[in-house]
Amino acid sequence: MFNRTDRHCRYFYRKLSQQTMLYTEMVMINTIIHGKSDSLAYSEEEHPLALQLAGNDPKSLAYCARLAEKRGYDEINLNVGCPSPRVQKGFFGACMMKHAHLVSDLIKAMRDVTFIPITVKTRIGIDYHDSYEFLHNFIEVVSNKGECNSFIVHARKALLYTLSPKENREIPPLDYQRVYRLKRNFPNLNIIINGGIKTIEQAKIHLNHLDGVMIGREVYKNPGILAYVDRDLFNSTDCIPNSMEVVRSLYPYIERELSSGTKLGSITRHILGLFQGIEGAQQWRRYLTQNAYKPGSGIEVVEDALKFIINKNHVL
Repeated sequence: MFNRTDRHCRYFYRKLSQQTMLYTEMVMINTIIHGKSDSLAYSEEEHPLALQLAGNDPKSLAYCARLAEKRGYDEINLNVGCPSPRVQKGFFGACMMKHAHLVSDLIKAMRDVTFIPITVKTRIGIDYHDSYEFLHNFIEVVSNKGECNSFIVHARKALLYTLSPKENREIPPLDYQRVYRLKRNFPNLNIIINGGIKTIEQAKIHLNHLDGVMIGREVYKNPGILAYVDRDLFNSTDCIPNSMEVVRSLYPYIERELSSGTKLGSITRHILGLFQGIEGAQQWRRYLTQNAYKPGSGIEVVEDALKFIINKNHVL
């Protein structure tokens, strides 16, 4: 979800679900240590919030973990599943699955200096290292030596040298049963599944076998899914958020961000899919896309875009 789940996106998501754990986009440790901007910035409303890190140096990760805890993050997640060539070049992400002892050292280094949970996001395998025994060994080493008790498992292997990052999200077949088997073999670990999950109904099926479900790109494409999570998965009795009201509830945040120099389009790009399946949604997306990046664009652009939904559906 690189360049997707930034702080504007997460602020919007929290309007739809109060219970869901939100994750940052993957942040390189060098960006935190040497970057000119504040890559750890977020709004208090985003909690519960996990910082997803990419790195391979224990001391640097420990430093970033301490900083993240000080800044108030609720969890730190080490990404060992990203197949991007850029990430591979830096020896981060999925290529680290072949180095379980190093991953365990990285987790242990962060655990030793923080009190918040340290978790791992990984794949079921990479390239020719795709047997269940390979995955079992990786989890065993990282959980025992690294003292990690929570894993988010993307139920596809990664093909690092033959597929692009986009193809790695679609082509390798999903193997949910392999993740279920992990939970049976490691009943004391927290195993969360990721990959190809598109509906609340599908999430419920997985929750019969596992401890949690992570939905990434489907939520970005159709964020309205989140509006039902609290009721259907957390048994909340609160009313399901109304999409129109959610958009308008963002206005104070948008005004505040605009006054500090943020472009309207940097925020509205995350809400384009909110009315998916509703008459007028295409016009809503088109209007925002065409106008939100124009100089001086403000709340009036969003309000004008909403008229396509209002007029087509006879709502106020």
